Amino acid sequence: MSEESTVQAQLADEQLDRLETLLDDPALSEAMRLDEIQGYLCAALSGPQAIPEDDWLADVLGSEEALESEAGREAAELLRAFAVALEAELVAGEPPVLLLYPKNDDEDSPSDYLPWCQAYLAGVDAAEEDWFEALGEEDAEDDEEIRDEITYLDERLFPLMVLTGEAESAAREHGEEWPEDEELDQVNNECEEDLPQAVTDIYRFWLAKRGNQTIRRDEPKVGRNDPCPCGSGKKFKQCCGVN
Repeated sequence: MSEESTVQAQLADEQLDRLETLLDDPALSEAMRLDEIQGYLCAALSGPQAIPEDDWLADVLGSEEALESEAGREAAELLRAFAVALEAELVAGEPPVLLLYPKNDDEDSPSDYLPWCQAYLAGVDAAEEDWFEALGEEDAEDDEEIRDEITYLDERLFPLMVLTGEAESAAREHGEEWPEDEELDQVNNECEEDLPQAVTDIYRFWLAKRGNQTIRRDEPKVGRNDPCPCGSGKKFKQCCGVN
């Protein structure tokens, strides 16, 4: 077992139970579950830029007000340690052991991947800059390198799209066939097996992109005192940029 895996294991043994207990505190009624937190963080730590800690803490615990509570402050400390351990695994290229709950209370119930994957995609959506726009999606037709990067990212996101049902919905919307019965079970099983490595690959892909500083921004970032791009007439910091 590597040092990073040891850190994660120690965190699980000594602190995850306490974190689960805190997440059930009435002051954190809007907080994510532990499986959702891991999925969300895998995405929040990835992307063109990682989501700032204060932002993901508020998202995970449900609100900034939740962070002010006694339970919220203790949970935040545990979450910071959890994020550090999780990122250490991702940096090392080690697929994380997914924290999953069973689909039902049955002892032999299979693991439920849906909440984990939905939380990951929520983390993708919460990024300041759209992942594909950051790659220069609009220029993909004329740039083979961009097309290759988009294809790579699409392929790594595929297990998440399958396990949330989004891939099936898109296929049926476009009149395409979708696997059924045993074939579908096989596809789902393969995606479940591929998921930990896929999210690790995605993290390392973006880490390399940040290092190469090749992420593109077609439009300048909106300043906090600039007019909000939503058209409300308010300053960005008083509208969509409210922390």
